[in-house]
Amino acid sequence: MKQIYLLTAAMLLCNLIFCQPALQEPQSTYVPSETVVDTLDDDYLLDDGTHSLNQIVVSANRFEQQRKDIPQQTEIITSSSMAFDNQQTSGDVIQNTGNILVQKSQLGGGSPVIRGFETNKVLLVVDGVRMNNAIYRAGHLQNIISLDNATMDRIEILYGPGSVMYGSDALGGVMHFMTKNPTFSTDGTTAIHGSAFARYSTADAEKTGHVDLSIGGSKFGSLTSFTYSDFDDLIQGSQRSDDYPDFGKRTFYVERQGNTDVAIANDDVDKQIGSGYSQYDILQKFVYRASDAVSHTLNFQYSASSDVPRYDRLTQGSLQSPTYAEWYYGPQKRLMASYRMGMNKGTGLLGTGGVTVAYQSIEESRHDRRFNNVNLNHRIEKLNILTLNADFTHQTGASTWSYGLEGTYNKVNSTAHRDKIDTGAEVPLDTRYPNGGSTVSSAALYLNDSYAVSDHFRLQAGVRGAYHTLNSKFDDKTFFPFPFDEVSQSSVVATGSVGFVWNSDGGSRLNFIASSGFRAPSVDDMSKVFESVAGRVIVPNPELGPEHTYNVDLGISQNINDRLEIGVEGFYTWYRNAITTAPGTFNGADSVEYNGSLSAVVTNVNAKKAFVYGGNAYASLDITNSLSLYSTINYTYGRIERENDEVPLDHVAPLFGKTSLRWNKDKIRAEAYAMYNGAKKLEDYNPDGEDNLPYATVDGMPAWMTLNVKGSYQFTKNFTLQLGVENILDENYRIFSSNISAPGRNIVVTVRGSW
Repeated sequence: MKQIYLLTAAMLLCNLIFCQPALQEPQSTYVPSETVVDTLDDDYLLDDGTHSLNQIVVSANRFEQQRKDIPQQTEIITSSSMAFDNQQTSGDVIQNTGNILVQKSQLGGGSPVIRGFETNKVLLVVDGVRMNNAIYRAGHLQNIISLDNATMDRIEILYGPGSVMYGSDALGGVMHFMTKNPTFSTDGTTAIHGSAFARYSTADAEKTGHVDLSIGGSKFGSLTSFTYSDFDDLIQGSQRSDDYPDFGKRTFYVERQGNTDVAIANDDVDKQIGSGYSQYDILQKFVYRASDAVSHTLNFQYSASSDVPRYDRLTQGSLQSPTYAEWYYGPQKRLMASYRMGMNKGTGLLGTGGVTVAYQSIEESRHDRRFNNVNLNHRIEKLNILTLNADFTHQTGASTWSYGLEGTYNKVNSTAHRDKIDTGAEVPLDTRYPNGGSTVSSAALYLNDSYAVSDHFRLQAGVRGAYHTLNSKFDDKTFFPFPFDEVSQSSVVATGSVGFVWNSDGGSRLNFIASSGFRAPSVDDMSKVFESVAGRVIVPNPELGPEHTYNVDLGISQNINDRLEIGVEGFYTWYRNAITTAPGTFNGADSVEYNGSLSAVVTNVNAKKAFVYGGNAYASLDITNSLSLYSTINYTYGRIERENDEVPLDHVAPLFGKTSLRWNKDKIRAEAYAMYNGAKKLEDYNPDGEDNLPYATVDGMPAWMTLNVKGSYQFTKNFTLQLGVENILDENYRIFSSNISAPGRNIVVTVRGSW
């Protein structure tokens, strides 16, 4: 046991000194025992105490573990709290914790920001299968909204690097979404359960309907779920600051009239025309319990949206001179099919754990046409993804070992064409990614030990090794005559963590962890060829290597008389070999002819060094048995290190948090809460970053606060009515880095039934 701690500490020290790691590997799966859902009874699910140390965490080390034994900062969102919070999308669910900001470029968006990291630097996992793929980019993503929060049993959030257990991309944290399982019969008869809800929201005329049905015998169970949502154009708040009286106003929109694009003055400047969309989500899960020791699970998920208007691009320009007539994402389609064999024998190296095999099919596209231009551009990306995970846990004395392997394979196909809307002709167009296709694959092994030194003190250490390859082919070089037909890259990376947690009988807790994280270059990093801005073209760099972080976390909390809990968690992250865009050359020239104009050549390189530090503080008070107060606040500071100075790191959120007063008694549940953000000042923006300064004010993004109330009344065991009023004061605001204004005053009505 001592060897793994010495090995991990030596590896972390070596990496910190020499900063010469190796590579990526996309990670996924989780390994709870196969009875996790069944052991979580109704009383547990009704406990939404955010910081309760008695909760069971599955994803931290891929097996069931009490939260008090985990040195990493974690957060759990249960199905009952999700139902009560009643958010529209999974991105909104994450935002409502008060500990994560979610950026939006359009209503159909949601890009979580954790500890100064976003998009391809935070990892999304669903039912043990990693969602991050080969074309996750560094800007802003909307993939989280393809996860239906109505089907979730729980969401677990791990803050800080999670690469030992989850591999590449887990720099800022891991968000693990776990869907519900069918209910099994306990009395020999067939157990049939179902639920449904309908929700309407006024700010975007949301119409959401959901229904699910569980059918279970003693050995076989089936769960079927369907959700449909339709959103109209979002209405923003009307109460603006006197300093920015026109902030966010939608003054014009574009219509096609006959053969001409026409800019029309918007009669209601608070209605964000060009933001509405719709989406449906399907889940089908079959579980067969062959015995008490072995189970088999088939899990099918499908999500598809309508076209999603890229709202921010549609607002560019003015009534006199709009920039775009059309800009929209095509239907975002996500299909996942997975098979899992779970084992719960309790003895032997393969005693408890399982094997998961998954296939994902992803389709994304973007479509744009400039104002009074007949060229409608279409760029389509299709991905086929295979993953294999084998994860097990075994206890020997005071040590609980978790170990496993993972393999991933991504195949990317990129196509493009241009429609002439006046003639109907179709002509070729340059693709976003190599038109000959790209593949990304990885293989990894990991080992982790949680060692109980005593009833109060526990050590934890883990290591991971991974091998990663990437290959992209350029078959058609009409638009850009590369001197090569393909680019390839391969590398090896090691990562590790070591930490401890101490829990006293008096309610004190101290936790510490030092860890490293990595992100391997993706197809988007290495092989993307496109004109990012007019006059600048990105070209591939086959020498690109992985990014790395080195992190320390220290937390302390105190539970006083089982009624008051206070805590603080601090972190410091060294960010090394970060991928950034820099001037480059092509065939010895620093500019090339591209799209009919001379464009400067830039390329992605491992040149950026940065640091991020910050912390979270919280307090939870049970005023009475029915009334409780909860508050959380988060601070992050990040800078890029340059030779002679420092500049702000992008994706670093301003000060933000949430305070709520909760009432829960008999059939009534209610909450009054405030969400708040500090200002993101102009001097704290990265001048070349992804934080969308043009969509803020001349001074940056203003501070804001909303007041909100919600409640539910359970008329019968099977029928509940919910009512909420969000942003009561109708404040006009934008969440940091967002390009669409947040909802104004929003009345939400929901009816829920079960049988």
